[in-house]
Amino acid sequence: MTPTIERPLQIVSSESLERELNVVRAAAADPLSGVFGPLSMTWRVNREAAIFLGAGRALLLQLAHPWVAAAVEQHSETFANPIGRFHRTFSTVFTMVFGTLDQSFDAARRLHRRHAAISGTLRSDAGPFLVGSSYCANEVSALRWVHATLWDTALLAYGLVLPALTREACERYYAESRLFAALFGIPKERLPPDWIGFCAYMDAMTESSTLTVTELARRMAHRLLAGADSWLPIPGAYRSLTAALLPPRLRDAFALPYGNGEREDARRFTAGVRLIYPFLPARLRHVGPYQEAQQRLAGRADPDFVAQMSNRFWMGQAALGRWPV
Repeated sequence: MTPTIERPLQIVSSESLERELNVVRAAAADPLSGVFGPLSMTWRVNREAAIFLGAGRALLLQLAHPWVAAAVEQHSETFANPIGRFHRTFSTVFTMVFGTLDQSFDAARRLHRRHAAISGTLRSDAGPFLVGSSYCANEVSALRWVHATLWDTALLAYGLVLPALTREACERYYAESRLFAALFGIPKERLPPDWIGFCAYMDAMTESSTLTVTELARRMAHRLLAGADSWLPIPGAYRSLTAALLPPRLRDAFALPYGNGEREDARRFTAGVRLIYPFLPARLRHVGPYQEAQQRLAGRADPDFVAQMSNRFWMGQAALGRWPV
């Protein structure tokens, strides 16, 4: 396929971000609960540690977009400090989801400023994108794809070990995700209007040439799944599960092994987690930021010891809104 001519980028400016934050403010639960609150589907799903079963899938879906792969290679500390990169990412995401309204907005503005420094050009043709064409982390279509991978994967991972959500619950979860998208500055008119539209968008993207796995993305994916840059080993069964959860076209493009052995590894791994996970104590199942949010609403000024330890594991810090260095 011949690459297309470069089109102007639609960049989220500081002013457009503030307009979207005003939309969020008008729809938010309340200042103390934050954007979503304890009755939301977002808190119900995103409190579960099990959604991290899909972390590898979400990351590879993002790397399949040539702009994301180029940004990671040229600007990210993913390989130099993978644990630090994990903590910075989830301190931002969890603060947006479980923080107070002020904390969520602070996280959104910090992320926007960080993204504003991430721009460059592609070093080779990739699908519809020409060599030398520009990318920017605050570009709307790229943000929309990253946002979609997070929410789609969270629902998929949730359903691996817990009863799958009903259609109505999925609609609610997706409707709430549009508020999360606004925290990135993505205008609602650039998002699918409902759950059916979102599913159609995901299907179209995974089959489109916009997702083109470059050699660079392939190398990064194998390096990350091997755990070569971290003291934390990646179990073989988790690599098999990641391969199983990817759309077949992209799994093949990433050259991930997925024969009978990998299928059986993924099946056994999922079955084991599904058997054990529902019986875990809530303090283990539910991530620290959710526990902190519940304690905040109960009147506690600071999270207790267990929540602080869980926060340190997930975010590298004891409490929401205290940014890791």
